[in-house]
Amino acid sequence: MKAADQHARIHAIPSGFSRRHLLGIEGLSASEITYLLDLADSYVDLNRQINKKLDRLKGRTLINLFFEPSTRTQSSFELAGKRLSADVMNMTVHTSAVNKGETLIDTAMTLNAMRPDLLVVRHSASGAVQLLSEKVDCSVINAGDGAHEHPTQALLDALTIRRHFDRLDGLTIAICGDILHSRVARSNIYLLNRMGARVRIIAPPTLLPPEPERFGVEVFHNMREGIRDCDIVMMLRLQSERMTGSLIPSTREYFHYYGLDREKLSLARDGVRVMHPGPMNRGVEIDSAIADDRAVSLIHDQVEMGVAVRMAVMDALSAHLRNDLSKEI
Repeated sequence: MKAADQHARIHAIPSGFSRRHLLGIEGLSASEITYLLDLADSYVDLNRQINKKLDRLKGRTLINLFFEPSTRTQSSFELAGKRLSADVMNMTVHTSAVNKGETLIDTAMTLNAMRPDLLVVRHSASGAVQLLSEKVDCSVINAGDGAHEHPTQALLDALTIRRHFDRLDGLTIAICGDILHSRVARSNIYLLNRMGARVRIIAPPTLLPPEPERFGVEVFHNMREGIRDCDIVMMLRLQSERMTGSLIPSTREYFHYYGLDREKLSLARDGVRVMHPGPMNRGVEIDSAIADDRAVSLIHDQVEMGVAVRMAVMDALSAHLRNDLSKEI
């Protein structure tokens, strides 16, 4: 597809997202999710061309504010902003006033005075991003808050699945590992349930939230039973930094029971695909032979979809900015 045709395709997608912020997947309708996925799908093709830039955010300012370290997510948001022609600033929190005792509210007031248009926030405390969104005038995107949500990760996972299977509804998807501490799991459960997939979660009892059935999922403690006849097996990282106490006997024993290897994967459906949000603990939650096997692994695709999804989210949220600009003119 020629660049001009691709640009026309993006502009032709009718607006289907009127929210000011993206703080989570919970509460989004199926039509809103579909709109974001359709828009992101168009950006995948754009990102594969020589000329990858659009002027959708020209003159706008994007601030990446990460209170937790990140490689994939922060760089993905930065690249997405630049491809939409935004002015991008990355705030290094460990060298900022936050490290000198500045409160989150003070940080919000400081940022607001800089008059950004988009603020991407990752924070270790659940609800911190919501609090910030109530104190600033710009649009806020949740890049992960505690164990609460990580909406753009769920969207990129859904786009990866949809591009491979051409659908989400009717698929059986197993999410395996540290469900208790995973904002990725929570956002994926919300999205996949909303879009008609059948969701299973697999974990030892110590790594499950209380009453996990309330999320509308099937719960398994035996991995071999849980992944039987699944279309997708989504592995999660053991988040030792969020764990208090000993929740697993050892990483070696954890891999024996809950790590994905060829033998366990053979129980899934023919054509099964494997996913992982990264970073991976090879030999702990997944065998390298599977992670690196492009015949079954969609992990590389997930990384590519991340830029397109974040471009789509920024584009969708900034629609009201373009409307405001047209009124000024």
